Amino acid sequence: MTLTDHADTLRRLHHDAELLVLVNAWDVASAQVVAELPGCKAVATASHAVAAVHGYPDGEQIPPDLMIAAVQRIAAAVDLPVTADLEAGYGDVEATVRRAIGAGAVGGNIEDEMRPLDESASAMAAAVRAGEAEGVPFVLNARTDAYLLAGDRDPEEVFADAVARGRAFLDVGADCVFVPGPSDAETIGRLVEAIGTRRVSIMISPGSLPLAELHSLGVARVSCGPYAHLAALTAYAQIGTELLAATGPFPASA
Repeated sequence: MTLTDHADTLRRLHHDAELLVLVNAWDVASAQVVAELPGCKAVATASHAVAAVHGYPDGEQIPPDLMIAAVQRIAAAVDLPVTADLEAGYGDVEATVRRAIGAGAVGGNIEDEMRPLDESASAMAAAVRAGEAEGVPFVLNARTDAYLLAGDRDPEEVFADAVARGRAFLDVGADCVFVPGPSDAETIGRLVEAIGTRRVSIMISPGSLPLAELHSLGVARVSCGPYAHLAALTAYAQIGTELLAATGPFPASA
């Protein structure tokens, strides 16, 4: 399939009646494992996890060349649409998205980092322009950090800010609004109602609402960010602990 075919498929998956579930990958091995699972229809990268495996903290500390190279290796290893976590665009959103498309990604996350709304909307518009310039209908999952960076702000103010940003991002061509942070049904339901059914993306983690409930609330897409990688490291640590204790055979969990 061509990049355009993959992009069209990824966009359709956001608007299908079925909830789009993405298990974030961080390297070729994890991407191939996920891609071969029943029900996997696309592969998403996790910037936190990709940075970690290269020895960098999250937050655009990894050199962009390494991040793009990781995306390229993942995209080349699976025959599914790949959407890349591109953080805030590494200082040049349009150039970064164009490089990601060149690496094989057909969608991506861009964070607003709670910059002024006009600046954030301009960054999202730049991501859309990049896809147009590359001739690929890039599927933008525009992220607002309204909840992650809420601090002690009034919850209603945070909600209004997230909605205003989400609507602005959709207005400039984003396909979906990624709102990490909220985990309760009331808040998520209100966000979907205010931003649009099948237009909101949520990050899930241990203790999150069941997927069926998120689907019933009108969420378009869920992803797990760094949590799959953290779970894998936890399992690895458990195997190591049991082996180093030298108290028995190789752990059955492996």
